[in-house]
Amino acid sequence: MRVASARLAADRLAFDAASPHAIAALTDREFEAFQKLVHAEAGIWLAPVKRALLVGRLARRLRELGLASYGAYYDRVVADPAEKVRMLDAICTNETHFFREPRHFELLAERVFPEWRAAAEAGRRPRRVRVWSAACSSGEEPYSIAMALLAAFPEGWDLHVLASDLSTKVLDRARAAVWPIEKATEIPEAHRRAYMLRGFGGHEGEMKAGPEIRSLVSFDRVNLNGDAWPTGPFDLVFCRNVLIYFERAGKARVVDRLLDRLDPAGYLFLGHAESLGGLPRARAVLPTVYAPAAPSRSPSR
Repeated sequence: MRVASARLAADRLAFDAASPHAIAALTDREFEAFQKLVHAEAGIWLAPVKRALLVGRLARRLRELGLASYGAYYDRVVADPAEKVRMLDAICTNETHFFREPRHFELLAERVFPEWRAAAEAGRRPRRVRVWSAACSSGEEPYSIAMALLAAFPEGWDLHVLASDLSTKVLDRARAAVWPIEKATEIPEAHRRAYMLRGFGGHEGEMKAGPEIRSLVSFDRVNLNGDAWPTGPFDLVFCRNVLIYFERAGKARVVDRLLDRLDPAGYLFLGHAESLGGLPRARAVLPTVYAPAAPSRSPSR
């Protein structure tokens, strides 16, 4: 008890000397308050090892507001819905790449898209593809999907990608569709030449999504732990590297709702570190790729 009390006292007295506004160190009680709030709002569970991450992500905002403690900032967040959104923006991890997990895109190009084209030619499905990128981050994923769709389907097909994220900050970046030119190496050369713009408007160090793929993608803020979800059905749902931040019960709830929005002949893509763990409503097609357990061959449109 003495050791714990001493640590708590040290927490309360510690200050960030580098800041023009001294910020008291995050206490155990304050961390637990943010932990519960973030879980309730976004379904994300901040394990104790994420304590330093929380401090690092929020300290700048405390300085901007001139607040001296994380407890004062918590009170601000609870009282101000706009600040709550900013807080969630700050703690979200938004690492992504173009054509991330290439095996997923190989499956689409080599198996799924040819089957859909053949089914459309035979009159078994409409010439339409709907995709949901459920954690789009700064846009690399939905624009990769858009490139794959345009490369696979001829003119006359109705193609659309809905890109959503919890973070308004990264959604703004995704809508802008501008990235450092160094990221061009992540894109297959044929797609890069066909769909990306380099040196647009004098911006030599950047590249921008071209109008063809931009026209396929729309954006919306969606909280996977909230009630306002798109209705579907979607032929493809990408929800990659998100469920690792959810507890088991929250993960099962999100996946169940994703499957509700998936066409019976559609596919759900998860991240390489994620698994459905035997969820009876889904069957594995490949590691991290799932389909409804009893798919219908006639699309539910």
